Amino acid sequence: MNGKVVILAGGKGERLRPFTEDRPKPMIEVLGSPLLAFQLNWVRAAGFQHIIMACGYRHEVIESYFGDGSKWQVKIDYLVETQPLGRGGAIKRALQSVDILDGPILVINGDIVTNLKLDELLTYHRQHSAVATLVTVPLRSPYGIVELADDGCVKGFSEKPVLPFWINAGIYVFSPEIVGLLPDNGDHEELTFPGLARNDELKAFKSTAFWRTVDTVKDVSELRAELEKLLFEMLLKPA
Repeated sequence: MNGKVVILAGGKGERLRPFTEDRPKPMIEVLGSPLLAFQLNWVRAAGFQHIIMACGYRHEVIESYFGDGSKWQVKIDYLVETQPLGRGGAIKRALQSVDILDGPILVINGDIVTNLKLDELLTYHRQHSAVATLVTVPLRSPYGIVELADDGCVKGFSEKPVLPFWINAGIYVFSPEIVGLLPDNGDHEELTFPGLARNDELKAFKSTAFWRTVDTVKDVSELRAELEKLLFEMLLKPA
């Protein structure tokens, strides 16, 4: 799969201070590696070789760490915003910078860690001939749930259960025609997706793969604990 990936890596991460005082949000480290390193390993393992980093705030930190991408066996190009364009504007500018007429392109937020199987996502997108496909994941309650009977008696407790709703995972596949539908400045989820949804041109790929996003200091701690648990479980698996 010799495809291209756009990573939105310009977030300031205001709610993650002081971690983001000297680096952009996607460069926050977990288990000794920045979030972007997890992403590069993930997309490279799926066969993607060309990465376009849409950067802004503290972009020099990303460029210094990853360089041209050769260490990760990929090619990295950097697009630096001189003024904020919004996520939709950043995606449009990135797509205009590369030749996407040969097929769909993957776009991901730079603050997520997942092991989603990208070949299955791309197959789904092609099968449905969608203009855009977004990955959705189950909504997990951030709080424990108290289970109540009709008479008010407590029947039990559930620790952060999965709720019967789906949320946007910040992973998208776009067909070439999306370029003309994206805003020059603004957010694609507000200005582009509603129109696609009305025309049945926006598909959702439901995933139950491991997926976490980092928005707060608490998220960093929880992601670290979950990754440590996953690594420990892998070590205990019989050969």
